[in-house]
Amino acid sequence: MRNTKMKKILAVVLASTAVFVGMTGCSAPGHTIRAGSAPVGGVYYMMTNALVDMAEKEITDYEFDIRTTTGSVANLRLLSEDYIQMGIAQADIINNVYYGEGDYKGKKLLQGYSAIGSPYTEVMQIVVRADSGIESLDDLQDKTVSVGAEESGSEQNAEQILAACGLTDGLVKTVNLDYTESAKELEAGEIDAVFCTSGLKTTMIDELSRQCDIRLLDIDHTVEKRMKGEYPFYLRTVIPAGTYIGQEKEVSTLGVKTVLCVSNKMSEDVAYSLTKIMNTREKELQYSTGVTIEQDDSRAASGITIPFHPGALKYYEEQGIQVENTSTKGTER
Repeated sequence: MRNTKMKKILAVVLASTAVFVGMTGCSAPGHTIRAGSAPVGGVYYMMTNALVDMAEKEITDYEFDIRTTTGSVANLRLLSEDYIQMGIAQADIINNVYYGEGDYKGKKLLQGYSAIGSPYTEVMQIVVRADSGIESLDDLQDKTVSVGAEESGSEQNAEQILAACGLTDGLVKTVNLDYTESAKELEAGEIDAVFCTSGLKTTMIDELSRQCDIRLLDIDHTVEKRMKGEYPFYLRTVIPAGTYIGQEKEVSTLGVKTVLCVSNKMSEDVAYSLTKIMNTREKELQYSTGVTIEQDDSRAASGITIPFHPGALKYYEEQGIQVENTSTKGTER
């Protein structure tokens, strides 16, 4: 009698376990796509949220989970570790960490991901208070400057620009602050300048311009020449007059392409869908982020040095676009 009762209890437990496993199977790691978003207030954050919102409606077999990161380098490191499966990063940083070049020469290669395409170009924006007396990059000597969060594209770009100006560590004090902290401390006069590499129009700078009068600094032709000579990914860019409140003149600066990257483990179908979303819903992305989105699929597929995901290649081939993969360095090592 006791054995029969025990068998019935065991059968119920096993059945319940099977139901539980079946229910939890849909949220298993293989069915969740984690996306690295970068700090709140930046375009990466808004772009990632907009892409995920669209993807959730079209890619119904997967759940999406957005994770806040510090930016480009962090996204690439987390992609290489398969902690996230999609993330945006700057084209120059992607090239360097993937192949071990530039500032990452001799360091561990970060690979395991591939390209979907470039949604927009980021712009290097150097912001000071209008009443600071800082008129040019040279005036940053002996000042305190926020170069962005650690492992961000802003940090790397700021360090390169300061070096091109001859402003070494002993001549300028740099601090690592995220967008929110940078705006708060610049407004309060606790720091003197903020470096921000982001798409136009950047929410942080826009909101800051509503709180206090600001000035954006030009990158002069001498610095531009040095930068482009050493870092060929940089593009001559202007910030149009009127982009921010009180900005009456256009600002001459540099830009660099962003790239949406995904894990090599992502299925071809999902990567194809993400590529299609990025290239066919530009107006919605622009509306959601406020940033100018590339309107030409061929431009979105150019200037990228790492391999494209097979799903992305399938999309571009269907559109008759010859993918310009400028890499001559082979695939992953």
